[in-house]
Amino acid sequence: MPLLEIQNLTKVFPHGETPFGGKSRGGVRAVDDVSLDINAGETLGLVGESGSGKSTLGRLILRLIEPTSGSIRLEGRDLLQASAGEMRSLRRDLQIIFQDPFASLDPRYRVEDIIAEPLIIHRYGSAEDSGSKLPAGGESSIRQRVAELLRAVGLDESARTRYPHEFSGGQRQRIGIARALALRPKFMVCDEPVSALDVSVGAQIVNLLAQLQRDFGLTYLFISHSMPVVRYLSTRIAVMYRGKIVEVGDSEQIAERPAHAYTRSLLETTPKLMV
Repeated sequence: MPLLEIQNLTKVFPHGETPFGGKSRGGVRAVDDVSLDINAGETLGLVGESGSGKSTLGRLILRLIEPTSGSIRLEGRDLLQASAGEMRSLRRDLQIIFQDPFASLDPRYRVEDIIAEPLIIHRYGSAEDSGSKLPAGGESSIRQRVAELLRAVGLDESARTRYPHEFSGGQRQRIGIARALALRPKFMVCDEPVSALDVSVGAQIVNLLAQLQRDFGLTYLFISHSMPVVRYLSTRIAVMYRGKIVEVGDSEQIAERPAHAYTRSLLETTPKLMV
């Protein structure tokens, strides 16, 4: 059984709505009858140009937005039938790394508070007001977990007492990755995690994600507009165009013998990744 099964997933934004709050003159069919399976331990690369529906699909899978129709199953369990309480528990297994490391971290929080937040929300310790945002009852175990996560993403433990503005874009993305790892998820959406970074820094983040997958047995949906980045990291590739999946296959097959004209155009127009 695949870890994640997506069947006939559709999202229509009616009455001028768009996925990120903008306006359009008509209904937007952002995701159109998409079916995909993602196996445990693999990386499925989702590639397509801006506006193709990639990020909307990632958010639908996590139920950050609700689909118009279709089904999403995690280990056979239908996420769309889960209650709010059930989804709260399931979110331990479903995490996201956001595109913009500058916008995804609260500037008012120290790094240890940012990484510890999901642990506190999911009752890793008993919440009490102790001046720190760490719960008093579980403060020691949470600090230990934060230190482990910082080491896992290549940051010094001293980073925990600093604020996001004191870090570079690549370092901020590492903090975001540590936060996503905090609850030991089974599945992670990587929503264009290197598109806002310099090429060399982005390559470091891609290599870090590959190492973390080996270390923690993670399963990724890796979203990108860059075919070379997706090819380097992914087991299989799905190509998305105007809300539809137009081609799915092994990474080498897609990169070397693309069947769809749109896939060929992506291969021709994106630069190579330096890793």
